[in-house]
Amino acid sequence: QLVESGGGLVQPGGSLRLSCAASEFTLDYYGIGWFRQAPGKEREGVSCISGSGDSTSYADSVKGRFTISRDNTKRTVYLQMNGLKPEETAVYYCAVSSRRFGGLERTKYNYWGQGTQVTVSS
Repeated sequence: QLVESGGGLVQPGGSLRLSCAASEFTLDYYGIGWFRQAPGKEREGVSCISGSGDSTSYADSVKGRFTISRDNTKRTVYLQMNGLKPEETAVYYCAVSSRRFGGLERTKYNYWGQGTQVTVSS
């Protein structure tokens, strides 16, 4: 089971750190991705990290503001989000890929968490 946490209400320009914890399996060998879906929009890739943590990728819209990391000893992947914008209000999901590096395409991921709501508003 994948469980996301850390979402909430934040003002524009604020920060949040999302966590994605695996409760029943290890994440060591699998790529992990963060995705988001706003109402009425397609689910889009935000960031991803390889199984070893040595490779990362970011959507152009979040480069320089978001940072993905992982602690395999804790079976947890993090997404640090700084400089949040109102248009980034969405449900954020983490997902596990069968590959060591899944990229930002959601079709490369086959196991998803339930999501955590992030609302950016003043």
